[in-house]
Amino acid sequence: MVAVIEVRAEGGAAFSVSVDGRSFAVTAAETLAQELGAPDLLSLVRASFEFLLKRERAAEILPRFDLTVIERYFPEWRAEMRRRWR
Repeated sequence: MVAVIEVRAEGGAAFSVSVDGRSFAVTAAETLAQELGAPDLLSLVRASFEFLLKRERAAEILPRFDLTVIERYFPEWRAEMRRRWR
């Protein structure tokens, strides 16, 4: 079953994400999208959740975090995001 990911901008670099009824609060530096080649932060947040959900269940994802925390658990995250928008 494919997870339904809903991402909503909360202002500035804050986002709320919903995945199959679970809620997450995510932040990201405004320069991160440009650094990784993403069209915008909203797209980067969505892609990051797609990345995470390929590796773990939604129940295992931290309820609130900054996107860069992902690479502590999955060092390939940054390279994967860059490849996505080549």
